[in-house]
Formats: sequence, structure tokens, C-alpha cells
Amino acid sequence: MIDLAVVIAHTADLCRKPYQHAVVPIHADEGASASSIDDLFVRIETRDASGSRMEAMDLELEIYRSGNDVNLMLSWCDQAERPMLWQGQHPVWMHGDNGMRCTAPADGQPLEAMARRLRAQLVTQSHGD
Repeated sequence: MIDLAVVIAHTADLCRKPYQHAVVPIHADEGASASSIDDLFVRIETRDASGSRMEAMDLELEIYRSGNDVNLMLSWCDQAERPMLWQGQHPVWMHGDNGMRCTAPADGQPLEAMARRLRAQLVTQSHGD
């Protein structure tokens, strides 16, 4: 069993260099735990190399199942005007305020890399259960 908070933070560190990340639970379903990928909702807090908080860079991550598939929603915290990323079998960028499909933002590449890598790890883990 893996610690999802560690996996999420490590993946964010790799894909969003030079920032460092910590994962803080927002809420989870009654039966969910730190090692469950069913309906997990967390805040990914960001710090620069000196340890100063970079709140504008914080992300919210929701991980949920749809049938046998693992899906992720990744969005900037408290920035509904920014696009959000849905990652299933492929990435889809959506307007944060209305959910309509849109093009990826200029700074979206690290988030796509993070979502792809994280989803791949979670799919591998869920098939190993």
C-alpha cells in the first residue's frame, strides 16, 4: 500500500521544479484513507527553494473513479478564472468558471506532465490491488 500524499508531493516536485510541495487533505469520503484513490480531494501547497509559501501556485487535486477508470481534476486554488485540467485517458482543459473546453494555458505543460505521471502511478497501483 502506498502513501498517496507522498506520491502526489513527489510527483509535483518532479514536474513543477524548482518548487517543493506538500499535500493537505481537504476532504475524503468516509471510507477513503490516505492510501485510497476513491474520491480523494487534496490541496497541493507550493513553496519556493527558500521555503517561502507561493499561494498563487497552490493546486487542488481531486482523484476519483468512474467505473474502473481513474480520473483526476487539477485546478489552481481560489482562481476560478484559470483553466482546470481533467485527466482521464487523455487530458482535457476546461474553463474553471463554466466547464467548457478550452486550450491549455501557457503554463499548463507541467500540470499535464504531473497529471499524466500521477494517473499512470495510480492506475498501476489500482490494478495491483
